Amino acid sequence: MNGKGAWCDNVIVERIWRSVKYQEVYLRAYDSLAESRALIGRYLVFYNCKRLHSSLDTPTTASCC
Repeated sequence: MNGKGAWCDNVIVERIWRSVKYQEVYLRAYDSLAESRALIGRYLVFYNCKRLHSSLDTPTTASCC
């Protein structure tokens, strides 16, 4: 990603994974790879569908829920 403005694309992905790390991964001690995949998957559903919007205090609107 060496193009002008490419950092904008990466910022979104970095923010998502920062949230996953601090709100899910660092808080749990997973016993297996299968358990980690299941719980991180569950967190991503929460992140995309059920969590409150940071500035509006309302749930996000996604078609996956």
